[in-house]
Amino acid sequence: MNEMLDYLQRSWWIFLLRGLAAIAFGIAAFLWPALTLAVLVVIFGVYVLVDGVFGLVDAIRYRDRLGRVWPLVLESILGIVVGLLTPFWPGVTALVLLSFIAAWAVLGGLLRVVLAFQIRHEITGEWFLLANGLLSILFGGLLIALPQAGLITLAWIIGFYALGFGILLILLAVHLRKLGRGTETHA
Repeated sequence: MNEMLDYLQRSWWIFLLRGLAAIAFGIAAFLWPALTLAVLVVIFGVYVLVDGVFGLVDAIRYRDRLGRVWPLVLESILGIVVGLLTPFWPGVTALVLLSFIAAWAVLGGLLRVVLAFQIRHEITGEWFLLANGLLSILFGGLLIALPQAGLITLAWIIGFYALGFGILLILLAVHLRKLGRGTETHA
């Protein structure tokens, strides 16, 4: 069996957890839009850090069996760095913090798009990963294009992104789980 496909199938639950966390964050952004942007950004930074740690641990766990692990490792390290910078720079303006988040979203999205194209011949449903990457690029682009948007607008942009990101990760997890079950029954 292809190592990348095996890795993705075994890691379906990581994608599920990441998706559920993103949806929870998205709901929080809608429920409490009046939170100060700094608090919302710090919460997002913690989410990015946890997401990066989960992704890196999983990529390291399968590094010997994967030939193309670099997009996963780079995206995870990027998330960890952005997640760590966010709470340790409380005096930095929200604009700079939003720039970190925008950079994380665009670069992480590009890496997911690259990975989707790399695995397109090895797995069906790679479009979940591609759509997730494109959504991240769009989200980062919106943050770059609208740096002076009002708090409610930014909270809603972040909330919509987190919900879409989470839904796509959950759909990918379900798809990978089904693929894994299909291989187990045919093996």
